Amino acid sequence: MSWPEAVFLGFLQGATEFLPVSSSGHLVMGQAFLGIELPGVGFEVALHVATLGSVLLVYRQRIATLVAGVVRGDRAQLAYAGLLLLASVPAGVAGIGFGGFFESLFESPPLVGAALIATGLVLWSARRALGRSPSARPGVWTAVVMGFAQALAVVPGVSRSGTTVVAALWKGVDPSEAAAFSFLMSVPAVGGAALLKLPEVAGSGVSAPTLAVAAAVACLAGVLAIRTFHAMLASRSFHRFAPYLWVVGAALLWFGSRQ
Repeated sequence: MSWPEAVFLGFLQGATEFLPVSSSGHLVMGQAFLGIELPGVGFEVALHVATLGSVLLVYRQRIATLVAGVVRGDRAQLAYAGLLLLASVPAGVAGIGFGGFFESLFESPPLVGAALIATGLVLWSARRALGRSPSARPGVWTAVVMGFAQALAVVPGVSRSGTTVVAALWKGVDPSEAAAFSFLMSVPAVGGAALLKLPEVAGSGVSAPTLAVAAAVACLAGVLAIRTFHAMLASRSFHRFAPYLWVVGAALLWFGSRQ
């Protein structure tokens, strides 16, 4: 793999992992339209670890407060950590129990196209959810709903960040809190999945310098994407990602019909 390819794939992963446009859906699009072939699971794991680093960087103060509170036995921080773990359960069950099935969906561009269009509809509904001026904090039922939304995002084309945040908005959660909880709940899910496949990084077939470049770009792009995500929620323009998803989803449906 060349350095330009590594930079492109790193940026694509970092940006689409956190913007509500589905990184898995864009992977299928890259394979379908550009003929991009990733050099193996190890490369993907390295990029996922890099994007996990984006969350740790952006929320470092909040994570430090959470960890310190848990160590001290602070009830509020223990409760919040419990909510994050609760929200991670559905995705863990889906990934471990049905991972092979979901991986097979990557071979179906029409299905991914339909999932992208459906994600666009979910994002469009955020207009009404934000119009209700949500101001609550995540609770048990919100964690459960967001957890199932995250599990649904195992389907390629369904945005994890988009579906979980919109689910929280409809539950009346403050937009900034919804985004923070969504990204923090990704830490156990992404971190656990990456840990299971970490031994495969060495067998990716990509040189260490190239892998490092791709990971650095993915991490930087992830930080920018998270900040963009917050800004669009604050300006109530979050739904503007929807038309883009409808266009690319329709393109994948068209591509699939011609195969």
